[in-house]
Amino acid sequence: MSSSIVTTQNNNQSQDLIIKPPSSGLSLQGKITVPGDKSISHRALMLGAIAKGETTIKGLLLGEDPRSTASCFRAMGAEISELNTQKVVVKGIGLGNLQEPKDILDAGNSGTTLRLMLGLLASHPDRFFTVTGDNSLRSRPMSRVVKPLQQMGATIWGRENNNLAPLAVKGQQLKPFHYHSPIASAQVKSCILLAGLMTEGKTTVTEPALSRDHSERMLQAFGAELEIDPQTNSVTIIGQPDLIGQHVIVPGDISSAAFWLVAAAIVPGSELVITNVGVNPTRTGVLEALEMMDANITKENERIVAGEPVADLRVKYGKLKACTIGGSLIPRLIDEIPILAVAAAFAEGTTIIKDAAELRVKESDRLAVMATELTKMGAKVTELPDGLEINGGSPLTGQEVDSHHDHRIAMSLAIAALVATGTTNIHRAEAASISYPNFVATLQQIIG
Repeated sequence: MSSSIVTTQNNNQSQDLIIKPPSSGLSLQGKITVPGDKSISHRALMLGAIAKGETTIKGLLLGEDPRSTASCFRAMGAEISELNTQKVVVKGIGLGNLQEPKDILDAGNSGTTLRLMLGLLASHPDRFFTVTGDNSLRSRPMSRVVKPLQQMGATIWGRENNNLAPLAVKGQQLKPFHYHSPIASAQVKSCILLAGLMTEGKTTVTEPALSRDHSERMLQAFGAELEIDPQTNSVTIIGQPDLIGQHVIVPGDISSAAFWLVAAAIVPGSELVITNVGVNPTRTGVLEALEMMDANITKENERIVAGEPVADLRVKYGKLKACTIGGSLIPRLIDEIPILAVAAAFAEGTTIIKDAAELRVKESDRLAVMATELTKMGAKVTELPDGLEINGGSPLTGQEVDSHHDHRIAMSLAIAALVATGTTNIHRAEAASISYPNFVATLQQIIG
């Protein structure tokens, strides 16, 4: 059945993904793996670069975003072997030894690369750095990390009152700081903790809700001393530790697994097993949301790999029901909201997604884009200031839709197209390669 999915090349170098399900229906079957976790891949490259000795990484995500991270740290003196999934070797240069690059650092489309890296650049005294990104990244807000860094003594200049890249950074000896973040953001928290590595004394971040904790886990694995207070959602780093290279095994990314979890849940007769998925509790909000929707998902073979909880996820088709997704759950599933909107379109009743205004400043305005593109296909979606209201059950029809250069939008629309009548043409579908280079190949693999 893979002939029902065709990728064509446009004259302007963008790709269309054309999906035409058979009139007799299809089911998704099989056992699949998903790419390595993007968050962990970024952090393994960064900490490996600034640690002493050698770090080896197995299972690294080969998407464009980690390539941007590797490129930036190579430009600052770290030796990083060619990226692959089997073994990447990073020869670290030691804490405080990032070199002043000869050229502008380019973070591409990766907000994680740019925001986390700023914490390190700002805390390297007497060195000058300039960082930028692609058109999308240059329009995304950076003041959320620039302002707390400035309160620590950082010198950073940028467009629109230091809010937009390109950004110029003159490294300083920063002072310890207790930052009360107005938002629960792993990028903000990680940026401040990385700045705290070079700062004498204790640097603390307190969040309004718990965000993903990959930085804390990996910092501790590399030898940093942290104090974590789950009662107040606070984490403290003690500055100037010895970071020592480690062997890192990157589990499968639950954000990538989410597309297949929803696909099997909404395509009749489907059953998939997704192996070796990271199930860190700060990332499993998508499992909780799908559980509230009555999705048939079970964890199997649960284990700990390199400090991160891992499991195989089995998902079977079943009728979904509407639910409300909001509050403290949002930081733990913020990247999965586009595909959860697709699940909601097939759930009985009205699903409310709220407290998710953060999605307006991702690779696209994901609230506006998902409302627009799903409505084109026949879903009943109302855009809210901080979320979406989705009245499920309306049949979808294949249409011309657009990824808006956003990888999660492209893949979410592809999953919706599997249950639509007729042909769906997704423009600029090459965006999927940002986090999932083999998405189309995996989709073809599981169509039974």
